Amino acid sequence: MPAIEIVRLMNREDRKVAGAVAREIPAIARAVNAIVRRMEKGGRLIYVGAGTSGRIAMLDASECPPTFGVSSEIVHALIAGGAKAVTGAVEGAEDSTSYAVRDLRRVRLSGKDAVVGVAASGTTPYVLAAIGFAKKRNALTIGVASNRNCPLGKAVTIAITPVVGPEVIAGSTRLKAGTAEKLVLNMLSTAVMVRLGHVYDNLMIDAVLTNQKLRDRGVRILMEGSGKEASAVEHALRQCKHNLRVALIMLKRDLSAKAARKKLVESKGNLRRAIGE
Repeated sequence: MPAIEIVRLMNREDRKVAGAVAREIPAIARAVNAIVRRMEKGGRLIYVGAGTSGRIAMLDASECPPTFGVSSEIVHALIAGGAKAVTGAVEGAEDSTSYAVRDLRRVRLSGKDAVVGVAASGTTPYVLAAIGFAKKRNALTIGVASNRNCPLGKAVTIAITPVVGPEVIAGSTRLKAGTAEKLVLNMLSTAVMVRLGHVYDNLMIDAVLTNQKLRDRGVRILMEGSGKEASAVEHALRQCKHNLRVALIMLKRDLSAKAARKKLVESKGNLRRAIGE
């Protein structure tokens, strides 16, 4: 095939992914609600995967702290073979059941946690062993696979199985299956963080302002959220040492930084209640 035909074929196949994920929306929503209940009691969201699935899980987990202002321990990803496996293959790692148990012990898995096993085939030994161990610890278990009738789907409490069909290159699950996994994990982490209050409307109110680009974004977030001019927003940010939540309360209620912090404490961190909405 010439290049134009190859990429057209891939594009046609990729269009099937969104539909496959859409059919799993009820299961994804159940998973979100179940994860939120755990996290409200101090639990964590822990992804477990190998190879491509593990790397996609690592990507999603690593984006949660800067986007939602949560600790890297709150949304955590374990990949078979450890850090080396992020950039290259670690032979035999995905077949090791003992590594899975060791890795979950190392992060001190508890019954409050939610464990999401990610495996396109739904048969990866590392992931299945992790789910088995999680069940023994009474953690919530969720499976993400592209195979409806698979061991992973049968082992978990909630199965999310977007069936995307054969890959353009047979067995290359970094393609449609990987795309489906990314969509599902994006939905899980984002919806969970929204339900936990880490977003105001559709604004990243807990974003970590670690560089100039993000500080500029923080100003735009507050301008949109409060309806105030840039000068007022920048003044509020200086007064509260660049805490977006406190600054928004200041701007919306015309309060000092000290009074805004008090409102946030009184509302037990509930931003809308602190604002009076």
